This record gives sequence, C-alpha cells and structure tokens, in this order.
Amino acid sequence: MTKPTRRTVLAGSVATAALAATGLAVEAPAAAAAPAAGSLAAGLGNDPIAHLLRRATFGATPESYAEAANLGVAGWLDRQLDPARISDATCDAVLKRLPLAGADAATVRAKSSKNSYDSFKQLGRAVIARAAWSERQLFEQAVSFWSNHLHVTAPSSGVWDTRADYDRTVIRKHALGKFADMLKASARHPSMLTYLDQRSSTKAHPNENYARELMELHTVGLVYTEADVLAAARLLTGMTVGKSGGYVYDASAHATGAVAILGFQHANAAADGESAAFAFIDHLARHTATAERIARKLCVRFVADEAPASLVTKLAKVYLDNDTAIAPVLRALFTSPEFAASVGQKIRTPFEDTIAAIRALGLGPDASGVKSLDALYNHLVSAGNAPLRWSAPNGYPDVAAAWASPSAFLLRCNLHLNLATGWYPKQLTRPADLLKSLVPVLPGTYGALVDALATRLVGAKLPAAHTAAVLSVAGKVPTSPLTVKDKSLAGSAPYLIALVLDSPSFQLR
Repeated sequence: MTKPTRRTVLAGSVATAALAATGLAVEAPAAAAAPAAGSLAAGLGNDPIAHLLRRATFGATPESYAEAANLGVAGWLDRQLDPARISDATCDAVLKRLPLAGADAATVRAKSSKNSYDSFKQLGRAVIARAAWSERQLFEQAVSFWSNHLHVTAPSSGVWDTRADYDRTVIRKHALGKFADMLKASARHPSMLTYLDQRSSTKAHPNENYARELMELHTVGLVYTEADVLAAARLLTGMTVGKSGGYVYDASAHATGAVAILGFQHANAAADGESAAFAFIDHLARHTATAERIARKLCVRFVADEAPASLVTKLAKVYLDNDTAIAPVLRALFTSPEFAASVGQKIRTPFEDTIAAIRALGLGPDASGVKSLDALYNHLVSAGNAPLRWSAPNGYPDVAAAWASPSAFLLRCNLHLNLATGWYPKQLTRPADLLKSLVPVLPGTYGALVDALATRLVGAKLPAAHTAAVLSVAGKVPTSPLTVKDKSLAGSAPYLIALVLDSPSFQLR
C-alpha cells in the first residue's frame, strides 16, 4: 500500500469532506460522508471563555485564555473595552519599525515621494502586526470592523499621503467611541472625500458618489430614493479638500435650497451650508435604519452569517439608547444568549486564519525589520484578503461563502505547513522546540498526541475520523505507541501540527 502523503490526506480524508459542510469546500470523493457542521461545533464544547476568545480576538493563546478565565467574561470585556489601560509593549516595538503607518499627511509627504506606496505598505503590515501581537485584541477587532465599514481602499488613487492619517484619526480614534463622531470625522477627512469623489462636487456639478455611499454603505442602507441622493449630493457640496491637502469647507461651491431627505429637513441657506451638511450626517447616524444595519453587520461579523433577528433588534435599541456609542453595543452582543448559542457558526477568513495560526503556534515578530510582515502580507494578497486592499467601497465580505474554494483552502494549508516547519516566513521568532512548547509532556500514543495538539491549537479534540486522517500522513493510527526514542517523531511533528491547523475545527471561529 502506498504511504499517504499530506496532499492525499487533504484531498480525500473525512476531514476534508467535513470542511465542505462548514462552507470551506474542497472536492472530496463521492464516497466520503461529510458530517453536519453542527457536529463540528459540538466538538468545540460549551466553554464560554473559549467561545468569546475565538470571536472577540484574532485567536486565543494560553495567556489570553488564562487571563479571561481569571477575569470572567464581564471582567475581560471591561478590560478590553478600556484599551488605553492595557500595556502593549511587544506590538509597540514592532510598530516603531513602521513609522508611516500612523503618520499624518505632512510627515508622509516629507518622508516619501509623491504617489509613493510607502505608507500603504507600512499601514498594511501594521494591521497584521497589531492583529497578531497586540494585547488590545477586542479594540483591534473593532478597528477591523469599522475599517471595513467606512472603507477606503489602500492602496488607491489620490490618498497616498492621507490614508494612514485616516486610519489613525478616524477609525482608531473612534473605534470604541460614538459612531456619529466617527462618521463625521470620515466625512471631513481628505481620504474619504477623495476616495468617493466628494472633493470634486460643486453646486454646478454635484457628484452623487459620496452622498449615495454615505447612505447605502455607511448608514441607512437601501432605503433611500434617487431624489434623496440628488438632494444629499447638493447638500454636501462645499465639503472638499483644499490646496494644502486638508479638509476645507468652500461656501462658494455649496448648492443652496431647502432639502428633505429621509426625515431630515433643512432650509439650507448659504450662511449655514456646512452646519446643515453635518446636521444631516448626524441625522443619518441616529436613524433607526442605521441602528438596525450596524447591529446586523456586527452580528454577521461576530455571531453568525445569518444574523439572529432577536439580537439585531436588541443591539439596535442599545445603539440608539446610548446615542450611537459602540462599546455598550459590543458588550451587549458578547453577553447575549444568541452569541452564547452561536458556537461553530462562523468561519475564519484567510486573514483570520493566518493570524490565528501565528497566535496558536506562539510565533513572535522578527528580531528586527519587517520581512516576515512583508511575506505574510504577500500571502494575504494571494489569498485575496490582504488588509484594506478590497477594491470596492463596500469592504470585504464577512460570510463563509465568499471564501469557499479549493484553491483558497490549499493556500491555508500551505501556510500552516510553512509556519509549523519554520520554512516561511523564516524571520518569525519561534520556540526552540515547537512540539514541546505545544505539548510539554509527551503522551504514550500518537492518538493522544494529536488530541493534545488539537486541545492546544483548537481548544478541543478533533473528531475521531479527523484524528485518524491526520495520523495517516505519518503512517500511524491512534493506538500507535509513542516514546521519546521514536526516531520518526521529529520529522512527522510539523506535518501533524499543520494538519491539525488544516482541520475544519480550526477553521471555525
């Protein structure tokens, strides 16, 4: 009999067939019976701490689990929702190597040539570093959500000097504050005004692009009329970018005249055109349709691809009752019974899978430089999920179906093996003995070894058929004896580790 290879295991194992049931489908033999996704979720258990960390962080670590178990769900949320009080020395040290990632426009202009991609590159790598190594995990999750919601593609034309400042002064500044404040900050930022063509909108030629996306994508959704778009475009004229590259209001470019848009009415006289525009933006932020839409998007991001209607209603009310404050909504979401019941109902995107694997394996940043971040970013470009790179203004999709393909799964598997072996990116710091760091005490059988690896990396043992599939690559069965003198273990260990990361259970958030 031919010895199974990792490729044949991935192509034909029950583990691969099970993946199809979770939405990350790979073609499997017709005879392979795929268990229901619910059976995979059941394997994750009912540990509320583990479930919280799978969703509210980019991947649990032993340290984060111990802290959350000590604080409890409420205590952990209290701490994470006050990120300024959390020391973040490791991540801060890496960010010092990426000075343009948080730079203002003047600094970017001074440090790089016109239309340079330098700040885009550093910003994208900073997103990876923060997700992988920041202690402020819930804050970084919130930043990721809002970056996707008020999306400005990076790289994109015309924002080479302002996009990093947009990240710092709009998204990161307000990610746990009030949405109304974030929305107004985005409306007066040159990156957004450039990206959605508002800077070219004048009373002679109102540009509808920003007005439309402000309603459709940023706030109320598809409840407006074309007349609303035309009126909003007129109302927003005058909000532009000045010669210095910053936001200015040009009253001479503003189209006056009374407007009525989605329940907002204003005389819109020449003297108060800017205040009228921001009163409209405030109105949109507090609109019931906006509350429902943001609540639904948060549920899709953190709870289930099909948002529970009951939770959407609850969160929309919390949003409105707290004057668009974000932190109370997140607290209500993560402490809801709907969230508790959603184990196994979310699949990791390629970005989330990459970061979760790094965190699960205990891999650290480069001793110096950012070559590993370059490599990880390039991998995510290939996977179609590099930070901030989605080309359309609607942001990356947050549902499993968008990321389900055999080629996408193969990219994940290849990365898992590269990380487990240390082949690539080789600059990442890693434990001297990866297997021992994951399983300090070697068990007596290979089956028990895979159980221990799965418990450490996934949070629960794999289904029996998946364990057998993992072991087949080493030519072992669950009852095969294991001792420290086993000469084949060193060669097999990275493959066993990688295959546990390849398992459907690891793909679940």
